[in-house]
Amino acid sequence: MDTSAPQVLSLDEIQRRVDVPRLVDEIARGFAAYSAGRAVVPPVGYLTFERPPGDVHIKYGYVVGESSYVVKIASGFPENSALGIPAGDGLMLRFDQRTGALTHILLDRAYLTDVRTAAAGAVAARYLAPAQVGRIGVLGTGVQARLQPQLLRNVTGCTSVVAWGRRRERLLAYAADMRTQGFEVEPVGSPTDVAAACNLIVTTTAAREPLLSAEAVRPGTHVTAVGADAPGKQELAPELFAKAQRVVVDSLAQCADHGELAHAIRAGTVRLEEVVELGAVVAGTAPGRRADDEITVCDLTGVAVQDIVVASHVCGAG
Repeated sequence: MDTSAPQVLSLDEIQRRVDVPRLVDEIARGFAAYSAGRAVVPPVGYLTFERPPGDVHIKYGYVVGESSYVVKIASGFPENSALGIPAGDGLMLRFDQRTGALTHILLDRAYLTDVRTAAAGAVAARYLAPAQVGRIGVLGTGVQARLQPQLLRNVTGCTSVVAWGRRRERLLAYAADMRTQGFEVEPVGSPTDVAAACNLIVTTTAAREPLLSAEAVRPGTHVTAVGADAPGKQELAPELFAKAQRVVVDSLAQCADHGELAHAIRAGTVRLEEVVELGAVVAGTAPGRRADDEITVCDLTGVAVQDIVVASHVCGAG
């Protein structure tokens, strides 16, 4: 076994190594590998906290034929904002698949989890969003509310955002921040107002009750939901799944367990056999958007293959 010390990468070094356009392509290929059965990804490990509310995800796995496996720990404590500290933290450990030796410690403070989640949103938009995205709708004001439009700009070219958040002061701060990133931002008073103005919507909150109704979503709209990444979370009304012409998920097994899809299945508004995985769409074995007037929904709960891909992106191929 290789006994050399693992390479430790700081957040600054990790951020310097991320090439967003290349990462989006690599994440797409990772989804295709997952849906083709080439990724070994066991069920997610969870720790859930009530006071204060928070959760910790432990995700791990490997891609057959590559040289490494990855273990990721990431936490999310939404009330941290009141303390003036980030809501998320974490790290990734990368091991040699042939020997089990630890090769890299990625002290990313959950940055890689955040950026690979946003990259997945960009992949979903590439295959499911309308050909012309007029305005991007965002529900939420946190990290994903910022990163999703930034990566979507690489896919859609759109820099016009309509945003909603529960707290007006945080919404206005978000709008001001995004304007410094080159976006035009209109803060609005409700999720319905977002849906009325946008044909690409991303939901990024930790909500536990639906925010976006089926009635609010116009024909020709794509919705990517990234908030329901743990049991109990929900942002979309189950009826939206019945209204949509195409429902796509990152993982059938995972989303049926705790994603937006799980709520829709329990409500009887969609059947699992009607749903396809994003990796199958990427690979061309399942269709993505087929017409301009379709409503499409993509449920992203976060799959360990994304962590494997982003760790390899930062550390080197394989």
